[in-house]
Amino acid sequence: MNNERWLLPEGIEELLPPQAKRLEQLRRELLDLFTSWGYELVIPSLVEYLDSLLTGTGNDLELQTFKLTDQLNGRQMGVRADITPQVARIDAHRLLDREGPVRLCYQGTVLHTRGDGLGGSRSFTQIGAELYGHSGIESDAEMVSLMLQTLALAKVESVYVDLGHVGIFRALTQTAGLDSKQERALFDTLQRKAVPELNDLLETLKVDAKTRQAFEDLVWLNGDGDVLGRARQSLAGNAAALKAIHEIEHVAEHVCRLQPNLQLHFDLAELRGYHYHTGVVFAAYQPGQGRAIAQGGRYDDIGKVFGRARAATGFSADLRSLIALSAEKVTAENAAKTAGVFTPVNDDPALLLKIAELRAAGERVVCELTGQEGGATAAGCSQVLVLKDKQWILTEV
Repeated sequence: MNNERWLLPEGIEELLPPQAKRLEQLRRELLDLFTSWGYELVIPSLVEYLDSLLTGTGNDLELQTFKLTDQLNGRQMGVRADITPQVARIDAHRLLDREGPVRLCYQGTVLHTRGDGLGGSRSFTQIGAELYGHSGIESDAEMVSLMLQTLALAKVESVYVDLGHVGIFRALTQTAGLDSKQERALFDTLQRKAVPELNDLLETLKVDAKTRQAFEDLVWLNGDGDVLGRARQSLAGNAAALKAIHEIEHVAEHVCRLQPNLQLHFDLAELRGYHYHTGVVFAAYQPGQGRAIAQGGRYDDIGKVFGRARAATGFSADLRSLIALSAEKVTAENAAKTAGVFTPVNDDPALLLKIAELRAAGERVVCELTGQEGGATAAGCSQVLVLKDKQWILTEV
């Protein structure tokens, strides 16, 4: 007998009570929050044909996408590794009658071929919101604010936000005249903040002294509001880079008006999603956490490959990570506080009516089965219905 049949694949997890209950509660609460901000729910398919799923932003996800063959027609399909390309397709093709700003939200499982480190997960419960059809700073600020509200609702505390802009790096690579291969090499080095390697690479690429210094400065341009002033000095004369700094500053001002207690940082070398983001990027962190809790940014013209170029901005997070980082820890003790009501075996019409009333009021009611042992405790219930003076009343176990 194979004793490993019950094992799940590496990086694939399942949730048991009460974690599953908490995830579902949070999912509902967050979708209600998004609705209150004007975002409409869409539910994209779990699989799509690759030529749609890996178009545009999806190209960066090709290595993370599980591929399979449609037995009906032989075409290749993929299990989604990110929901954003799917929502972009929906805005571009299914909502053509909407010309103004469109707010959409989503939630669903995404699957990666590889984990994000040793023993890392490959299955995520992604939730997010996206705003199409508006290119102003108000929509970027709205996204950051909604992201923060999401974390607050999940009771994720001590959060700070990093702001950046992919346009700065892009402006410098254009000034340096780098081709796509050279740009990728420089991008990789900068993301790792490998300064000696960066210097060697810039020397090899024969980048002019001023632009080379700007690339080197970029590594250290992170911190509080003083970063933007230092960046202006370092990038003086580069109009495109200065325009990007101006955009970051205005988004920061707008966000701080909406979130006056926000701890805001700047990281001009932050290039997450560089290959499809076009403007401001942002990410939320907790002290001591190396990975972002939630992240997003602007990706204008994302729908161009689908035939409808539109301004776009959005953010996403993983529900399981939010639960793990929440100050409200999920424990059996917490679950027992609302464990429910246990009822004995009895076909009394009054009992059946009482059960129906309790369930209609949102209570969890567990009916005893003939021969069942353990009673209310075994059923995980903290209360029981007992007959007293011809009335069914609730009593504590």
